[in-house]
Amino acid sequence: MSLILTEKRGHIAILTLNRPESMNALGAAGDGDQVAAACAEINADQNIRAVVLTGAGRAFSAGGDVKAMKAREGAFGGSGVNIREGYRNNIHRIVRSVYGLEVPSIAAVNGAAIGLGCDVACMTDIRIAADTAKFGVTFLKLGLIPGDGGAWLLPRTIGMSRASELLFTGDVIDAETAEKWGLVSKVVPADTVLDAAIAMAEKIAQQPPHSLRLGKALLKHGQSTSYDTLMEMSAAAQAISHLTDDHMEGVEALLEKRPAVFKGR
Repeated sequence: MSLILTEKRGHIAILTLNRPESMNALGAAGDGDQVAAACAEINADQNIRAVVLTGAGRAFSAGGDVKAMKAREGAFGGSGVNIREGYRNNIHRIVRSVYGLEVPSIAAVNGAAIGLGCDVACMTDIRIAADTAKFGVTFLKLGLIPGDGGAWLLPRTIGMSRASELLFTGDVIDAETAEKWGLVSKVVPADTVLDAAIAMAEKIAQQPPHSLRLGKALLKHGQSTSYDTLMEMSAAAQAISHLTDDHMEGVEALLEKRPAVFKGR
């Protein structure tokens, strides 16, 4: 069964982790290739302006496949060199591809997001959680560490103190706590979480697509680059934006007191 399903609705794409029988566990051979291919297709499609990522069944993702770990299969099998390459070429391809989406991305966290699953959710720009969702960074309970980049991103998402608490205790927190900590933007009833994420994606998709991609790139680079470098990047991106038809459409719409219709030109 394919790990990931892609559905396109107008200017948005919906990606679904589709392994419900294992709570969307990750790490089988080819998982990274599938996610990378789906994300590359979205990046290449200038008609897509926003992405929703969710999970099939009762979980967003339970994280790395513990049964495969026990059997030392997939990304978790072979020598130390093999396992390292399994992470670099499989697990890392999953998180790098989600993080590398050029359009705004929203995780509709419909259930448990644990370990690698939590880190995959954090690779999106915005997270909306079902009121039944759970979040955990439980690597230490398995005698492991975050091998997927979570140690870099989680402190940037919720701060070092909260990230340290989650990692060192292995606690699993509920959706209300996740919202309080800033791990998610909002909590909604479980049966509405996908609809809420799609509604937000459709609102985002009304924005000018070139500026959306440039704006997202600036936000991401701003997390790790210097102020002066970001200022230079901002000036260059703004110059590009000023020369688009969408910029003039926005100006004219504001002056004419009407909604703008952006066409990606």
